[in-house]
Amino acid sequence: MWILFTSTSPYKKGARWLAIGWTLLIFILCLIPANELPKVDVPFIDKWAHVVLFAGFSFLWLSAGPTTRFLPLVMLLGISIFIGWLVEYIQGNYVPGRYQDDMDTLADAVGGLVGIIIFVVISFVANKKIKQ
Repeated sequence: MWILFTSTSPYKKGARWLAIGWTLLIFILCLIPANELPKVDVPFIDKWAHVVLFAGFSFLWLSAGPTTRFLPLVMLLGISIFIGWLVEYIQGNYVPGRYQDDMDTLADAVGGLVGIIIFVVISFVANKKIKQ
C-alpha cells in the first residue's frame, strides 16, 4: 500500500481518474444554485466543506503524479488557489442565489495546503518503510 505514495506507484493512472472525478465534483457541488442547497445549521460548515474538497483535490492530484519536489508542490498549491477563485467567481456572477466569497477562496487555499502536507508526510513515511 505504501507504494501508492512513491514515485514508482503503479496506480498513477487510477489516481489520475480519481483526481479528475474529484475536480469535477468540486465544480458540480460549488455551482449548485442556492435554492437547491439543503439548509444546514452547523457553524462554518461551508468553510470546512471547502477545506475538505480542496485537501482531497491536492492529495489526489499528488497521488496521480507522486512527488515531494518543491516546485510541483508550489504549482499545485497555486492551481488549487486559482480553481478555488474561479469557482467563487463563477458562483458570484453566474449562479442564482450564490455569491463570491473571498473567505471560501481562503478556505480552498488552506485545504490545498493541508492536502499537500498530508501527502508529503505520508510519502516520507512510505519511502522510509519501503527502504527498510
